[in-house]
Amino acid sequence: MLRIVAHTALIAGALALASCGFTDSRAPVPEFMRLKEAEQPPPEPPPDVKRVVREQLELVFLNTSNPREVHVAPPHHEARGPGWTACVRAQLTSATGSALGAQTYIVKITGGKVVDRRRAEADDICGSETYEPI
Repeated sequence: MLRIVAHTALIAGALALASCGFTDSRAPVPEFMRLKEAEQPPPEPPPDVKRVVREQLELVFLNTSNPREVHVAPPHHEARGPGWTACVRAQLTSATGSALGAQTYIVKITGGKVVDRRRAEADDICGSETYEPI
């Protein structure tokens, strides 16, 4: 019986010590037992949206859409992540050759490269932006 109690105490002690390695940075334990918070990378400087879009136009619009009168808005820092977003507007042509008119896209720029794009929706800020030609 004494042996079972001793083993149980040993296992309980080992579990208590092992759990110290899993405390986060806000746990109520001494500082040396806490995990360090991950350092956030410094934010990227704002990209030159005109240059990025001009150099990577084929990533924003299809070549067959024949983008004309391309205009860009100032970049905005992403709420989550290190990148930037900007609105891009251009006169486009459909695959059948008919005019689509002005179409607006939101591009995500990270590290000076267009990494994603999507069509702007009514609740996006693109309608209130000021645009400049590239």
